[in-house]
Order: sequence, then structure tokens, then C-alpha cells
Amino acid sequence: MSPVREKVIKGVVSPWREVPAAITRPEYVGKKRATVWGGGDVHDAETIEKIRISARIAAQALAEVGRHVVPGVTTDELDRIGHEFCLDHDAYPSTLGYPGAAGRPAFPKALCTSVNEVICHGIPDSTVIEEGDIVKVDITAFKNGVHGDNCGSFIAGEGSPEATKLVEVTHEAMMRGIKAAQPGRQVNIIGRVIEKYAARFGYESVRSYTGHGVGPAFHTGLIIPHYDAAPHHDDVIEPGMVFTVEPMLCMGSEENHEWDDGWTVVTDDGSWVAQFEHTIVITENGPEVLTLP
Repeated sequence: MSPVREKVIKGVVSPWREVPAAITRPEYVGKKRATVWGGGDVHDAETIEKIRISARIAAQALAEVGRHVVPGVTTDELDRIGHEFCLDHDAYPSTLGYPGAAGRPAFPKALCTSVNEVICHGIPDSTVIEEGDIVKVDITAFKNGVHGDNCGSFIAGEGSPEATKLVEVTHEAMMRGIKAAQPGRQVNIIGRVIEKYAARFGYESVRSYTGHGVGPAFHTGLIIPHYDAAPHHDDVIEPGMVFTVEPMLCMGSEENHEWDDGWTVVTDDGSWVAQFEHTIVITENGPEVLTLP
């Protein structure tokens, strides 16, 4: 089959979902901007164990939402499922209330749903998922003062051979990037591996959006490109570092633009995109994936 949806258009965004007062909010909720993290990217064992808990909740939430990616469901319903899953596990959905850039509105939902040509940061709304759509679900859980972040690409119903291949290659690209994240190397090795693998299949890796350090802060300041950024982004990978690897691969050009909602990013040429993301910790022996259910 070939993709049937011509173009993703904005739907109606429902009101914010409530979070019980007993669940601790990240520091940025209700603020115009997040506090700049100054604690570095290498964490102690106690902090890593806390991140492990948040990451597991995020991974379980992603799996639960992914089970509901079927034709006929709205992206708002997917948000409800992810929102309630986090609350049921005494975790706060990190994207809810995350400050927008340059005075733009805060993100209004518990997760991002980015359909087809939407690269990232799609806002869940009344959009109905159709047969063959690629739905990227990005969900982060905040508990015990730390975040765990992940994303997966799900095909609704039967996907076209082209969509299925894109999803498979993107997942493999992420895993190859993670494997390359060895102590002593520079972080730009991750993007070099991802971009080289993507190019085998004629895909482009998005350059505008990157992986990031994660832990007590949603974004610590460490940048993990998914393309060959050398000689830039030459941070040396060290044991105790926690960060995300989250490549976004496009069937066509990675050139993109942002909708006027201040969040949704789409490809200029309308080409479809897949994304996967794990939170990993660097150990003495190499990378360990934390976002596993």
C-alpha cells in the first residue's frame, strides 16, 4: 500500500489535563523558562538509580501508548493514555507545561505525537490516526527529582513498504549510535555513525534537533547531534554521563519549518519521518539503555 494521508493539518487541542497536587512538578512548570542546569553531565550512582526508575516508567508509558496507535484513534486519546499512566505511577509527564522558546506558550500536553511529515513536538489534538500513518510518540517521566526520556515510531495498521523500511532503519540507526557511545570518544562519533548508516538508504538525518543530557534537568545543556558535527560537539564521553540518542530520519530532505503554534516541526517537502529515542547511561564498559520497560 502507499500512504493515503496527503498532509497533516492542525486539529483542536483539548484543555490541559489535571495533575494531582501530591505529584511533584519539575521546577519549570508555571515559569516562562526552565532554569539553566549547572550541575554537569556526570551523575553519581544514587542519581543514576533515580533516573533508572523514571526511565523505566517512561518506557512502560511509551509501550502502553504504542499499543493504542491504531486507525481511528485521536492523538488526544493517546495523550490521555500516557498522561494517566504517568500519574498512576506517581510520575509527572515532563512535557506538560514545558516553557516555550521566546515567549511562546508552554507545551500543553503529556507527550508529543508527531504524525508522518511532522518531525517532532507535535501537539496531541483531535487529529484522527489513519491506516498506514507513522506516529512518533515522545514521552518523558519525572519522578524523584529526575527525568527519563524516550520516543518510538509506531505504524497504524498496515504500513507501506517505504514507511516500514524507514521505521526499521531509524531504530537500527539509533542502536548503532548508542553502541558507538564508548568512554573516551567524543560525542560527535554518535552522529557520524547514524548519518553514515542513514545515507545507505537515501535518508537524511535531521540536524535542527538533537539528543541531550538528561537527569535532574530535562535538558542539561549537553548536545548529542545525529549527524557528523566534527570538529564541533567534541565533549568526551565519560562514565556516569546520562543522555539521549534520538535520531530523526527523513525519506526526503531534512529541511524543515515550525508551525505558528510554536512547537510543531514539519519537513519542507512533506517527506515522512521516523524517530526513536533512548535515555542511556555510560558505564566503564560502555553504554547501557535505561528506557526499557
